[in-house]
This record gives sequence, C-alpha cells and structure tokens, in this order.
Amino acid sequence: MNFSIDAWDPGYGSSMEAEDLGRSQAEVELDVEVPAGEWAPIDPSPVSPPEAVCFVDGVRRIDARVWIDDPAGTNSASIGICASYAAGVVCCCDGRAHVVGTDVRRGLFTVAPRADDIATPAGIYTAHRAAAKEDKPLPVVLSSALQEQLAETELETAIRARTAIAGHVRGDLLVVDGPLRGRAHLERTVGFIKSHQTTYLPGELNSLVGRLGAHQRTPVFLMGTTWVRHSWYLRLPSAGGPPWSGVVRVEAAPHLGRAEVAELANLTQSVLGRFASVPYKDSRAPQNLYPIAGLERDLRHRLGDQQFVYRALRLAAAR
Repeated sequence: MNFSIDAWDPGYGSSMEAEDLGRSQAEVELDVEVPAGEWAPIDPSPVSPPEAVCFVDGVRRIDARVWIDDPAGTNSASIGICASYAAGVVCCCDGRAHVVGTDVRRGLFTVAPRADDIATPAGIYTAHRAAAKEDKPLPVVLSSALQEQLAETELETAIRARTAIAGHVRGDLLVVDGPLRGRAHLERTVGFIKSHQTTYLPGELNSLVGRLGAHQRTPVFLMGTTWVRHSWYLRLPSAGGPPWSGVVRVEAAPHLGRAEVAELANLTQSVLGRFASVPYKDSRAPQNLYPIAGLERDLRHRLGDQQFVYRALRLAAAR
C-alpha cells in the first residue's frame, strides 16, 4: 500500500480538507493571463525584489462567556463573549525581521441592546453589539462580529506600519495572512491562503495544481463570489508528501490590469518561497511562513496571561 502523511499538525485540521472539499459556486474567468486551453505550470521569472516584505496577521482569544441581564427584554439574560484580539505587522528588510506595529484590543460581543463596556484590571472590554439572525446560531453571529473587528484592526495596523517604514523603504510587498477581502484597495498587497476547503478550477485544470513543482504557479484567474479578486496557486518548496503539499492560494485586487497582476504573481514566486517553514520547526510547514509564525507568537504573548484576564473579568462582574 502506497500512502503519504500530511505534514500538518492534526490539531490544525488539514492543509486540504478533503473530506469537505466541494466545488465552489464562484464565477471563474480563466483567460486572464493565458487562454484556458494553454494552461501549464509557470516557472519563476527574473524580477526586481522589493526592498521590504511586510506580513500582517491577527490573533483572537475567547477570554470568557458572559450572561448580560436584560430585564426589559423577553429573556432575562443574553449570552455574550469577552475576547482579546491583536493585529501586527512584521517587516523583513536588510536581512532582518522586525515588528513595526501592533494593536491589542479587548471586546464584549453580544446581541444585548443595553450592553456597556466592561472595565477590568486587565483593560476595558469595549461593547460591540451584533444583530441576531434567524438563519445563524448565536455563537456564529458573535464569532463573526469578533472576526470583523479583528479584520478592521489588521487593516488599520497595516496602514500605520506602512506609513512608519515609508521613510527608509522605497518599495514593499504587503502579505495578508488570509483572504484579501476588505483590503483589496491597498497597493502592492496580496492575500495568502494556507489551506483549502473549496476547489475553484474545473477538474482538468484543478489537477494541474497537484503537478506544480517548487516555486511554480498556475496562471492567474479571476473569480467572484460575494466579492471579486484575482487568484493563482503557488507551490512552496517542501519535502514531498500529498499532491497538494505546500500549495497555497494567493489573491490580488480585481482592479489590476493583466500585466500588473501577472507581475505581482511573478513577484510572489520569487519572494514567498524564501520564508517557507520546515516540518521540524513548524507543524504547519511549509505554508506557515516564518515571519507569520513569529508574529503570531508575539501577538499571543501581547494578549496577556489568560488566567489573569479571566480573574479580572470575575472581579469586574462581582462589583
């Protein structure tokens, strides 16, 4: 029996969720860079690398679930979540990596109409009121509200970081860990998707992805669901494994012209592979790039000790 092992730590799921993989309903335009009938793996081409590559990422943590009294409502109490979240940017330039901006926030997420900020010794949990939805469970609604605030924090942090380095960096590439949605207006920016839950290409072209060699990519295609973006698949250098081992999907803004998006795709081939991790150092290798992994560790540290934060919330509730 021939088989292969997915290098990812099972605690993170799989780099490709084969048991859930389904064909996306997105509209896909395949002829962006080359005609669909001429699709083939694209080798890296000579490019002028940017002076800096910046990576933006965010982390989130549920600190406690709370019940909020609602005497005026039909229910006596409404559930909410208290969460800590943080965003940061790490800049790789001049042969080193350094954090150029972080933002740590705490929030209360609930549908309770009378929710207020919660002041604790660990900081203030700012109230964010979400709208209840009949077609979604409450935990999903609250989690989505938290994710929206995290995405907004990432965007604000990235803009401030770029302003901070503008004086000593003439050109940069900003890599967003995750989809580019909501950030497609940022110049020289790509989204970096580490795992795959959906297939976007028709069968014969989807099989091409599994045949990519290290640093090779697919041609660029345009796809639209609730939002539109350019995209391509890229294989990072890896030590073998399943057909899609080391494959990531990269996203770019929809307003870019054909030559501009192809140039950006070529740039990612040259740049991203340099930061690919290896299994003995990272359980999500090679997709969890070293700067992103290091930034995640730093941000989780900045969230503070979870037990201290939990006790602070208990003290605030007892007042």
